[in-house]
Amino acid sequence: MNKTLIIAIAFVLAVVILVVYTTLGTKRYRVEVCVTFHERPSCRTAGAPTEAQALRAATENACAQIASGVTDSIACEGTQPDSVKWLSRK
Repeated sequence: MNKTLIIAIAFVLAVVILVVYTTLGTKRYRVEVCVTFHERPSCRTAGAPTEAQALRAATENACAQIASGVTDSIACEGTQPDSVKWLSRK
């Protein structure tokens, strides 16, 4: 086998392993957050390595659907969620 081919196969294999690890291995916490802002409800799920990051990501995703502009987004993210449902905590 050609040395270049072996290096290429090893590189592709390393990239595939990295993608699988970052996709599956780092999201230890999953949460669904429901928020109502200006009488518009939105629920979104997010996963992250820590509880705080998962909660923040889900809240930001929910607010992105119902808030318009930076000011509304910041105000929405500061509101108390209607519900927080932890799907997995490891």
